[in-house]
Amino acid sequence: MTDKLEKLKETMRQMESVVVAYSGGVDSALVLKVAHDCLGDKALAMTAISASLAAHERAEAEAIVSHIGARYMPIESQETADPRYLANAPNRCYFCKSEVYTKLVDYAQQEGYNYVVDGTNLDDVGDHRPGRQAARERGVRSPLQEVGLTKVEIRELARTLGLPNWDKPAAACLSSRIPYGVTITLQMLSQVERAELALKQMGFRQLRVRHHNDIARLEIEAADFEAVLRQREQIVDRLKGLGYAYVTLDLAGFRSGSMNEVLLAHGH
Repeated sequence: MTDKLEKLKETMRQMESVVVAYSGGVDSALVLKVAHDCLGDKALAMTAISASLAAHERAEAEAIVSHIGARYMPIESQETADPRYLANAPNRCYFCKSEVYTKLVDYAQQEGYNYVVDGTNLDDVGDHRPGRQAARERGVRSPLQEVGLTKVEIRELARTLGLPNWDKPAAACLSSRIPYGVTITLQMLSQVERAELALKQMGFRQLRVRHHNDIARLEIEAADFEAVLRQREQIVDRLKGLGYAYVTLDLAGFRSGSMNEVLLAHGH
């Protein structure tokens, strides 16, 4: 792993100046940390801000940038005004990332940065990730993938380098909580955001509230099921207060990308 870190630093130094597509997750935070350590002010973090990014995620992302000491520039992204994105087909992420990466690449070119880099790693290869196509089309580089770092190694390096979010649960945009084919509305995104925040405030860390019209399907780690049942009345009250008629617990537990299971079942 030390070899991979040295390779990562060498890759950064060779790039000379970078714009980091930064989400606040551990992957892009590690890229930003190493970029800042190697390039100083020639590394800039940029985060796309829109209704699909939860407010608490944005606040956490900003806190990590401050901790690293890197330069930071949030930009407004308009994917929630794009009817192709709101239609919520399985390639939804492509339209969002196309818009965001175009903005980042345009900015980098105007301001004289050599590369735009993201946090894609070795384990992301082969997953259903339409956003990767948008990145490749725009020449975005993925240094973690280039040096062969896995998710487990990235968390370990982040811990070693003192990043406070080294064990942060994987996050995804709020639109990923809505089944493919259901038109996304800002009201849905807000409802999901408030429901997940309510559960986080009750002490649950790794979770998703999947939105099925008036049903909230809770995906929570199986180890936390007992805690869910202990607080079930409070959970039901909070989520009904946000407009859900039914609150269900998914017995399969938390898993990232569960909305893609429908695609696999139908042979996509």
